[in-house]
Amino acid sequence: MKMNWGILGAAKIALEKVIPAMAGHPDFQVHGIASRNLDKAKVVAERFGIPKAYGSYEELIADPEIQIIYNPLPNHLHAQYTLKCIQAGKHVLCEKPIALSSDEVKSLIAARDQHQVKVGEAFMVRSHPQWQKTRDLVQRGTLGKIKLIQGSFSYFNITPDNIRNIAAYGGGAIWDIGCYPITICRYVLGEEPLRIISLLETDPGFGTDKLSSVLMQFPSVQVSFSVSTQLVPYQRMHFFGENQQLEVLIPFNAPKDTACEIKLNAGDILQKQVKTITFDVCDQYRLMAAAFTEAVRDNKPVPVSLEDSLANTLVIEAIFRSAREHRWVNLKEINE
Repeated sequence: MKMNWGILGAAKIALEKVIPAMAGHPDFQVHGIASRNLDKAKVVAERFGIPKAYGSYEELIADPEIQIIYNPLPNHLHAQYTLKCIQAGKHVLCEKPIALSSDEVKSLIAARDQHQVKVGEAFMVRSHPQWQKTRDLVQRGTLGKIKLIQGSFSYFNITPDNIRNIAAYGGGAIWDIGCYPITICRYVLGEEPLRIISLLETDPGFGTDKLSSVLMQFPSVQVSFSVSTQLVPYQRMHFFGENQQLEVLIPFNAPKDTACEIKLNAGDILQKQVKTITFDVCDQYRLMAAAFTEAVRDNKPVPVSLEDSLANTLVIEAIFRSAREHRWVNLKEINE
């Protein structure tokens, strides 16, 4: 019997990425969608062949036919509505960032443990085979001793009413996209950063960080990355070892209709002897939903746990503290 998912809200990511990715899967289905406007929910339900539409988030949360809830609401509502789902005994997969403070994540952990449900953060990138392969190559020592990671992620958006440009909604480059290189470095290395220093440039009108650069010292590696909401769209991750360099060409927005590649280079600056590893076409959102459903059905660990989310959130808090105080911040300070 298929497991029933419910979707909170008609967010763009739900309509364009998640709901289409979940269609036709043998193990689960989208059974309901909620909006604060019932007519809007009905339109979306008809468009995607979803059986049930609700005129409030609370109505969907209370429906006994819904077993798993996907929460793609604006950032500032993630923790609030994830908590409501947990308290109703629902399993929840929440969009990143799952919360805007470590205290909020700790509250979710306590509620999850009390109600004995599965809760995860929707970092779909971790479900993509290119990252699972990259992690394996790094940890097996294929690159030699790895000492440096560099990353970039940017897009251009200056629309004033876009939630990514509203500080009160958790907008800005670090919360929106800086979380990706943080989580992926932690995942690939299997380590947590020791200390962080950052430089953030704030948009004078929006009050959000529009260009942010971060340097993280891990036990074995130096990591640097820059993210921006007001630069040409681009993304790349580089891993440098003593023997080889690995490049992930489309690290975060991996397309569902085009094969992804990673490249290994043993030092050929002319790029004539690069080894390319190509991955079959896949949809990382579908893989993520399948993995979370399996975790619920078979009582397995979720792909990105709340403990993992807490670690990622602590790093983000350290980044903002470093920018405010113009100094290195030890992660122990944030944990205290």
